[in-house]
Amino acid sequence: MAAMLGCGKNWVVMCLCLFLLLVPLACGGRATISTETASNSGTGSGTSSQRLDVQKHLKNLNRPPLKSIKSPDGDIIDCVHVSQQPAFDHPDLKNHKIQMRPNFHPEGHPFGESKISSNSKPLTQLWHKNGRCPEGTIPIRRTKKDDILRASSIQQFGKKKQRSFPQPKPLPDLISQSGHQHAIVYVEGDKYYGAKATINVWDPKIQQPNEFSLSQMWLLGGTFGQDLNSIEAGWQVSPDLYGDNNTRLFTYWTSDAYQATGCYNLLCSGFIQINSEIALGASIYPLSKYSSSQYDISILVWKDPKEGNWWMQFGNDHVLGYWPAPLFSYLTDSASMIEWGGEVVNSESDGQHTSTQMGSGHFAEEGFGKSSYFKNIQIVDGDNKLRAPKDLGTYTEQDSCYNVKTGSAGDWGNYFYYGGPGRNPNCP
Repeated sequence: MAAMLGCGKNWVVMCLCLFLLLVPLACGGRATISTETASNSGTGSGTSSQRLDVQKHLKNLNRPPLKSIKSPDGDIIDCVHVSQQPAFDHPDLKNHKIQMRPNFHPEGHPFGESKISSNSKPLTQLWHKNGRCPEGTIPIRRTKKDDILRASSIQQFGKKKQRSFPQPKPLPDLISQSGHQHAIVYVEGDKYYGAKATINVWDPKIQQPNEFSLSQMWLLGGTFGQDLNSIEAGWQVSPDLYGDNNTRLFTYWTSDAYQATGCYNLLCSGFIQINSEIALGASIYPLSKYSSSQYDISILVWKDPKEGNWWMQFGNDHVLGYWPAPLFSYLTDSASMIEWGGEVVNSESDGQHTSTQMGSGHFAEEGFGKSSYFKNIQIVDGDNKLRAPKDLGTYTEQDSCYNVKTGSAGDWGNYFYYGGPGRNPNCP
């Protein structure tokens, strides 16, 4: 752990990686579809063996539902019994007893009078228009054959592309190797037992199908080498992963620097969901509009002091689920760094900077209603209390492409605006 804490701002670049819950609504189903369509079919391309491998993987991911709901965006949400979710395929969770609620919740205090006009509004998910999952089930976005075929391999489906973490070098070398750009706020050098933020949600434009744009929190432990532990949650637009440009809720985890462990959402064993209202990977609705209504999501991730599991929650009392302690090494103790902010892939098409947008696609100085924001950013300390972070740092690779500006005000607490358009006259 000490190795990481000594890396300073270079650690920010080396540890950065790709990627709230929403307001749960009451259960009540309608517009269901037949569960007979729950398994995907089709021949597709490739050898017979490859097709069989794809079908086998689809069968493993798409568990038999008690009910299925067709979302207006074309997604199918399967309501799967909580005990049948993919999490329990993990070898360390074979005999795991589901923890249906955390033993402890972080203590916090409401913010005072707001000094910023913030008519921000809560969100829901698009599939809610057509139904709800019953209690005792969890909603899982059904994986399609084409989703898997877009991946470089079945083994890489649902995972971030593995990236090397080079030894400390001058900053430009690190940037050119990563191909990713960020606008973040971070804290490091202490033990952190959770983090919280409220993030407004946009639909940034993506230039290339292999690029993405996301806004998230990272809870990190370990070093920048092969043992990085990370828990991540936020929203993203990723055509490669989902096959469209919809803005979607996501989570991610890894315990070995994105090499073999972890995945997005429920696309592998690990994260245990207990909530019947929110589907990981499903579209968020509605979205913020420039100079118009602003919509946001709140995320809290914290470590249960008794069981050691890392929980995720939206709002005041809507708990989604948890990452069990056995998944991790360094995070079994605490996180040593927290990051909040945006990230994009910069493929530099034709030698030019990508025009993929971050956040709203507008720079931080444009402010409320135009730029994207994180507000009420907090950490959970060793006494299981929410508090304002100390000694916040900021980081961007190129301010002329994407930038970040921090502030503090009333019921927004510690906040920052961030984002940008990517390619522009000052960012060729």
